[in-house]
Amino acid sequence: MSDDHAPQPPERRAAQRETPDFLQLVRQRERGKLKLYVGSAAGTGKSYRMLEEAHDLRRRNVDVIVAFIETHGRSETQAQVRDLEIVPRQKIEYRGVTLEEMDVDAIVARRPNVSVVDELAHSNVPGARHRKRWEDVMELLDEGINVISALNVQHIESLNDVVASTLGVTVRETVPDWVVATADQVVNLDISAEDLRQRLREGKIYSPDKIDRALKNFFTDENLTTLRELALREVAGAVDRSREEIVRRETGDVPAAPRTMERVLVAMSSNPPYTAALLRKASRIAGRLNTDWFCVYVQTVGERADRIDSTVQRKLVDNIQLAQTMGAEVVKLEGEEVADVICRFAIKKGVTLLIVGQSKRSRLHQFFKGSVVDQLVNNSAGLDVLVVSFDAQKPAGGRP
Repeated sequence: MSDDHAPQPPERRAAQRETPDFLQLVRQRERGKLKLYVGSAAGTGKSYRMLEEAHDLRRRNVDVIVAFIETHGRSETQAQVRDLEIVPRQKIEYRGVTLEEMDVDAIVARRPNVSVVDELAHSNVPGARHRKRWEDVMELLDEGINVISALNVQHIESLNDVVASTLGVTVRETVPDWVVATADQVVNLDISAEDLRQRLREGKIYSPDKIDRALKNFFTDENLTTLRELALREVAGAVDRSREEIVRRETGDVPAAPRTMERVLVAMSSNPPYTAALLRKASRIAGRLNTDWFCVYVQTVGERADRIDSTVQRKLVDNIQLAQTMGAEVVKLEGEEVADVICRFAIKKGVTLLIVGQSKRSRLHQFFKGSVVDQLVNNSAGLDVLVVSFDAQKPAGGRP
């Protein structure tokens, strides 16, 4: 959702990567630069800040346009648009209703230096150029157009299970972690839970008929504090990644050895009920380590395409696509001794941390046929193994 302007209480601050001024970044290379404002929830002021920055860039003689802004009727945000150039939206007929989406072709034809694109996690109406707005943004960047965009932290793909389990909220619109990781600047708009609840009471976030329900459900003090911590942690990780990138760019020193020592591998079976949760766990760990990660699936003779059940096959394909969306390098291997195949691959790729899901097979099955998880835990290759428990979770069927 888009956000209105918020006052600047002492608790609020913008935590920003230690990188050059955004205008300097804009002028560095041909591919467009991406700047992201990350908030803990609606109402933190993301839309207002983007428009504020657009005015500042224009004062500095930068050709900037508003590609898409959603004010949600908030007067302060609408007033902030003022005389900025707005690219007309594309009108799409869907089920007898005319809906509006960002017009990618019109923006590319206009070729501004910087474009403001609100609500990065938005799902486009069928018939639009892309399914997701973040895909629209990727095309603009490929065209050399710089983008300032925004999202709330709960829309980051790998946090989907964390948000569902801690807040009891299922987020349907998500942005892949790799999209956030490619941003050249990430700014956290931080506001205390009580200040945000006060803004909600004052009618600065939702219409009056939605306020009481929001205060009792999503906008509780506990939920907002949790989201605030997640946002701060996400931007802190972005700061660390940015610092390493600056060192590599300025010194040419690529710390290959340390990255190899920290590589992560998640072992995925053909049809586990908790694959999405396992992948998100691996993605978060790899993100904190700022390292590459692999998703490995070992195909046995009994799981060849001509033998595997079609339903299992579809789920496997969905899980592979989900892993790719999260930034994993997906590798399919073949062999009957699954644990040995995984360990050999891990050693070859310099992986030291294996992540596997807790086995849900019966003790009888494990007694007669053995357990891949146990074999990995007892490996002799010096590989650390993290076994993820899912006892407190419901099975996740993939992409929300």
